[in-house]
Amino acid sequence: METAIFRPIAYIHSPFSQKFGIPRQSGLAEEIRATVVFEPEYRVEEALRGLDRFSHLWLLWEFSLNRREGWSPTVRPPRIGGNQRLGVFATRSPFRPNPIGLSCVALEKVEVNSPKGPLLFVKGADLLDGSPIFDIKPYVPLTDCHPEASGGFSEENSDYHLKVVLSPELEEKVPEQFRRALREVLREDPRPAYHKDPSRVYGMAFAGLEIKFTVEGKVLTVQGVT
Repeated sequence: METAIFRPIAYIHSPFSQKFGIPRQSGLAEEIRATVVFEPEYRVEEALRGLDRFSHLWLLWEFSLNRREGWSPTVRPPRIGGNQRLGVFATRSPFRPNPIGLSCVALEKVEVNSPKGPLLFVKGADLLDGSPIFDIKPYVPLTDCHPEASGGFSEENSDYHLKVVLSPELEEKVPEQFRRALREVLREDPRPAYHKDPSRVYGMAFAGLEIKFTVEGKVLTVQGVT
């Protein structure tokens, strides 16, 4: 049986130019804004007819920086310490037999008459800038929402957040449209869970900026913005 050859229909533009700092799941940082730009072949307004009636979308995309030969049946999720191995199919690790990501994002608006053709403006995305998108589907609450579902290990420490200390002087260096989103990203603790050194200074690329921070206990302090 022949397998289908998948080609990107679009690419996303997001504030994340590096993997470090990207939220671990979509929706954790609701103020993250991104734009879906279609490839020329798919810049067809009719293909989006009716999409603006939905509030959320599913994006099927590629972990484009994680292409590699072979695969491992188990992975170490960093959120639970990075030492415990779980089955790859019981996690959302990017290191998968096929590097396919699935994200639910809020649809802010559809713009059909831009110079780049139809554009989708979305919120809450967890995609690296430039990630290829293979398909877009509407989120249907009737069938996609299961309030009674159990979340496995993902429910452990689900209420864990950091207090973010960002001085007014440093916050002034962040464009206003990115300030709330930056705080949301930082409060989710971008570090692997096994990093505990309070003296270590981390650097995170965000919206064209380099954010330097330290973490002591449950307090994240921004040390620099360049």
